[in-house]
Amino acid sequence: MKKLIAVLLLVVTPILSAQNKNGTSREQIRALKVSFITEKLNLSKSEAQNFWPIYNDFEKETFQIKHKEMRALRNEIKDHAETMSEAEAENLINRIKTAERKLHALRMELPNKLAPVISSKKIVLLKLVEEEFKRHMFEELKKRKKESH
Repeated sequence: MKKLIAVLLLVVTPILSAQNKNGTSREQIRALKVSFITEKLNLSKSEAQNFWPIYNDFEKETFQIKHKEMRALRNEIKDHAETMSEAEAENLINRIKTAERKLHALRMELPNKLAPVISSKKIVLLKLVEEEFKRHMFEELKKRKKESH
């Protein structure tokens, strides 16, 4: 049961907090991400105008699942881990699976929604660019932490 709880906590822990200790807000990170992706994908003005509403909706929906639904599940695990029955644990697992399925469905739909707007090559590159942005932000966070010590 303790292994299950540990795994569940790892699965539902959100990656980013609303504001990190260095004061970088979600809005600032978002602005950096828009600039980074637009530049790296070399989006034309027309492409960007059509791309960003679709991508923003995707981000909003995934945020809702990751930071609202999963956070509620994580809190439920923290509050009731030691006292929950097997049936309650199974129910929780099913709810986590449902949230994960929603995330997967959103990820699978995104290329279809973007296809009329940007080239297939840019859709493929988007995944790499998103990962590069995350690495870039992680490195920046490490650098800031190092500078503050």
